[in-house]
Amino acid sequence: MWILFAFGSAFFSGLTAILAKCGIRKTDSTVATSLRTMVILLFSWLIVWIVGSGSQIAAISGVTLLFLVLSGAATGASWLCYFRALQTGDINKVVPIDKLSTVLTILLALLFLGEGISLRKMVAVFLIAAGIFLMIEKKDVKDQKADGKSGWMLYAAGSAFFASLTAILGKIGISGVESNLGTAIRTAVVLIMAWGMVFITGKEKDIKKIDRKELVFICLSGIATGVSWLCYYRALQEGPASVVAPIDKLSVLVTVVFSYFVFGEKLTGKALAGLLLLTAGTGCKWRWFS
Repeated sequence: MWILFAFGSAFFSGLTAILAKCGIRKTDSTVATSLRTMVILLFSWLIVWIVGSGSQIAAISGVTLLFLVLSGAATGASWLCYFRALQTGDINKVVPIDKLSTVLTILLALLFLGEGISLRKMVAVFLIAAGIFLMIEKKDVKDQKADGKSGWMLYAAGSAFFASLTAILGKIGISGVESNLGTAIRTAVVLIMAWGMVFITGKEKDIKKIDRKELVFICLSGIATGVSWLCYYRALQEGPASVVAPIDKLSVLVTVVFSYFVFGEKLTGKALAGLLLLTAGTGCKWRWFS
């Protein structure tokens, strides 16, 4: 049964980007991120309630709490960049660049944590990097400068960087905190940060103008993320992490397949080869190093 939950986690994780894209055609991405984070926060604390780790909050040290806040801020920056990139770029281009976070995490761990790089880890990094290189064509770089959509690639790269920073900050300063509780606290920080950006930029006026259909899709994307987390947690309860995590990373395949049917985004033969390399490298990374 656990393997069904693992595939469920991948499915709903991959579906998140599709639903979000449908919800930010006209709606500002920052406002959308703020709204969906409210839904995700409910799911994250639901998981805390299920595992019964809420009572551990009082035992969290000041240093650990500081790094939880910092990692939450990094997560918030990553989400804001990611959904901004989704709003202006193609999903099958944005998602692969976002997966650079895996490579960046390994490199940052080498620089700041002194973690070594084995031959197998180097192979995983090479596969991911090669896959992303094949999926991003030269015309994508030219098009973003010529068609008024400049910046999506930069936002996607920013999403990857901040996602990797989240992992490093967590590794450095977060200890003795149950993972689901840590995720819930970080999500609360993301919510505060996202709404802070909404009010700082004066976009709170746009909330009343949100199309109802887009609002539904925004909420559904938050629900999809929450269901993905629940499935992932349930799979880890019974299944080995070395198998569950790689299956969860198949979400990129789900996203690309849905982007074809929903948005008509097609992959060239070169990009398809890149997708396979990216998926293989991501799966191998988790299978070897979890």
